[in-house]
Amino acid sequence: MSDERSVTSNAPIAKKRSDYQVPDFFIEQVDMTFWLEPSETRVLTKSKVRRNGDHQRPLVLDGDDLELLKVSINGIGINTYQCSEKQLSIAYDANEFELEIETQINPASNTSLEGLYLSNNTFSTQCEAEGFRKITYFLDRPDVLATYQVTVHADKQKYPYLLSNGNCIAKGEGDNGTHWVTWQDPFKKPCYLFALVAGDFDLVEDKFVTQSGRTIDLQFFVDKGNASRAGHAVESLKKAMRWDEETFGLEYDLDIYMVVAVDFFNMGAMENKGLNIFNSKCVLADPESATDEDYFNIESIIGHEYFHNWTGNRVTCRDWFQLSLKEGLTVFRDQQFSSDMSSPVTTRISQVKLIKERQFAEDSGPMSHPIRPDEVIEMNNFYTVTVYDKGAEVIRMMHTMLGKDGFRRGMDLYFERHDGQAVTCDDFVNAMQDANNVDMSLFRRWYGQSGTPEVSVKEIYDAEQQIYRIELSQHTPKTADQAHKQVLHIPVDMMLLNARGEAEALDQDGNTSTVLDLCESKQSFEFHGIKEKPVLDIFRSFSAPVKVHFEQSTQDMAAIMLHARDDFSRWEASQSLFTNAILDGVKHQGVIADNKIAFILDCLQQLLQNKPDDFALLGEMLSVPSYDSLAQKMAVVDVEGILASRQLMQDSIADALVDELHAAYSLCRNDGYAYQQEQIANRRLSNVCLTYLAKGQQGESLLLQQFERSDNMTDTLGVLKAARRYNVPVFEKLMSQFESKWHDDVLVLDKWFSLHAGAETDDILAKLDLLTAHAHYSNSNPNRIRAVVGTFAFFNTSGFHNMNGSGYRYVADAIIQLNRINPQVASRLITPLSEWQRYGEDRQDLMKGELLRIADQPHLSPDLYEKVSKALHF
Repeated sequence: MSDERSVTSNAPIAKKRSDYQVPDFFIEQVDMTFWLEPSETRVLTKSKVRRNGDHQRPLVLDGDDLELLKVSINGIGINTYQCSEKQLSIAYDANEFELEIETQINPASNTSLEGLYLSNNTFSTQCEAEGFRKITYFLDRPDVLATYQVTVHADKQKYPYLLSNGNCIAKGEGDNGTHWVTWQDPFKKPCYLFALVAGDFDLVEDKFVTQSGRTIDLQFFVDKGNASRAGHAVESLKKAMRWDEETFGLEYDLDIYMVVAVDFFNMGAMENKGLNIFNSKCVLADPESATDEDYFNIESIIGHEYFHNWTGNRVTCRDWFQLSLKEGLTVFRDQQFSSDMSSPVTTRISQVKLIKERQFAEDSGPMSHPIRPDEVIEMNNFYTVTVYDKGAEVIRMMHTMLGKDGFRRGMDLYFERHDGQAVTCDDFVNAMQDANNVDMSLFRRWYGQSGTPEVSVKEIYDAEQQIYRIELSQHTPKTADQAHKQVLHIPVDMMLLNARGEAEALDQDGNTSTVLDLCESKQSFEFHGIKEKPVLDIFRSFSAPVKVHFEQSTQDMAAIMLHARDDFSRWEASQSLFTNAILDGVKHQGVIADNKIAFILDCLQQLLQNKPDDFALLGEMLSVPSYDSLAQKMAVVDVEGILASRQLMQDSIADALVDELHAAYSLCRNDGYAYQQEQIANRRLSNVCLTYLAKGQQGESLLLQQFERSDNMTDTLGVLKAARRYNVPVFEKLMSQFESKWHDDVLVLDKWFSLHAGAETDDILAKLDLLTAHAHYSNSNPNRIRAVVGTFAFFNTSGFHNMNGSGYRYVADAIIQLNRINPQVASRLITPLSEWQRYGEDRQDLMKGELLRIADQPHLSPDLYEKVSKALHF
């Protein structure tokens, strides 16, 4: 079996951005009626259709897995149409007409969780990107905007709540114990924003008064018995609504805002107009069952989906190649919101970790693509860290270059020009450019160029002339999708520190920081009146998503770590010190030079003695870089070398700084849980310290004490993770107690699943089999799959990369099984296997073998086909 044969049979056809054409027809008004039944739901769709231009081409509608019952035009049934597996083609010569289509679908058998599906006795929809075609035949593309009126009929006892987009305009009783509700959305939207939910829930209600004085009804629908866990999500929504008014002048436009939490959902949440559908884990929280991270994520995701009301709904994408238009922009908005609501530095650290560990890897792998891609086979594969998170970094660079006020002017002009339209990334950049009278021609290249730019830094100090010069050069390596690269406009935020850690003035006005514009392949920047060689703090706050090559001395890095004005720079300097020492250890078979360890320990000791105000920052600075972060620094990843050297660094800290760590741990105790920043910071630092202290003689007693007195999930998981980290014997006992307590709470039990799946033990595959045999595990639930298979594939380094290939085989088996159930989830699990080229030949052969086995499966989904074929031909 050859690579070529395995991935080219019945190959799906790629779609190209350059092939975009305006639609032949527009659908401007839609009236839908649903008669909900688990396996035989009828859908009647009436659409007002208008021909676009002077042509006689047929109306071609998208459909998938539909049973067509009837087609009528202007009230008269027709049979002069052609219906294939994926399309309905209708030839009709009028320029405007009413089209009526009746279909039947089977929600109960829809395990893909796209379109309309029934799970856990609840009807739900997910239509982004192309799920609406699984409900009815339609022009399923984002540039077809219509108003919708939707009537839903269902059994009243089973489904007392019938929900859809917009405002409720009528309701009533039907025959045989049924009832109906009609919803009307007055704002034109693409069909991917259509939503329908029917089920039985607990309802949590609140109100929000807008800046103009309008009262908005807020309704959260959650599983029975979970109303008490919705409070944080409700408050997060109110914070987001107020923040968007104050920051961007954007007010909510409907009379009601609804959120439904469901357990079976492929993603985190969906921004459907007026009716957001959320994964339950992104809504439900209380101190005993949710961690500080859960609370943070809920606030962030609630904000993200709300912010989409303007950046995604009111102004949407012309085509799916423009996905970063709404997602990159909205991720940036939710990041700014989260920063304002919590610790700015730890929020930024978490964002940058994702870029460095995941997005940089994507840039260098087979799925490399720009934030505005040029082609794709399966639209679901567009939902990547590049489109979302690198897209947000591109927006952040605009914010950095234009300033807060300039960025706001650009946003105002963007909405003024494009409200109610489907537009492109170029339209957004044009608004920023025109509002500020600047030329952004060079900056636009970020949208079309893939890969991670690499910036080399050289510093030269002339003591006699008191001139300090920085020489910068940029280069972007070729990627899987692009061989030729152009120079980019890279904003470089920098500051100079003197020997006392004070900021140097950079100009006659006394400014101590500046943003340099690197716009050429090589550039020099000079600063005069610098009386001593300074310490360069460069790319502060990660001002551009680039890799930096800078042979900075350990003394300079330590100075930044201990004294820099920018807290993010302090963290990054700590990580650089760790990284340099650990990678040096990898080169020397896991042995780090004593002087390197001693220097780092001395820095950490100073840090612990002179603690920063933000204890969460201190916790981050004490934490050794992750395996993924370290692996990004190696041309060929040495799995065992990284694990051994990283372990040595952690052990050295745990052994040498016992007293200091114990003092910091004791200082961070909280009395009674509150999701409040000082407490969050205390918990973060104390659990970092606990992980180190778990190695020592008092480790087990400290773990037991914290576990027994913990009144919150953050501290409980802190114990379990620390016990797992050092394989403390009490781990299995505590895990058993945890499972016994939370056995019937599936969301909390996901944490138990994940803890076991991430344990780096010799018998991990046997444990995985036990986990998947658990009563609450289901391959039809994405949360369970991610907790077990996802945790193992992405985070259990030694288990996944076992040299006998068993880890690769386990993940491939799971992907093959999921391909038949839920292709979206399956395709998202394949990423670790697709990175085979980063490893040595033995591992490469094993990983490629599993990719070939997946490729050779019959009925391979387009989602998987695209990723497997690109990985094998990389």
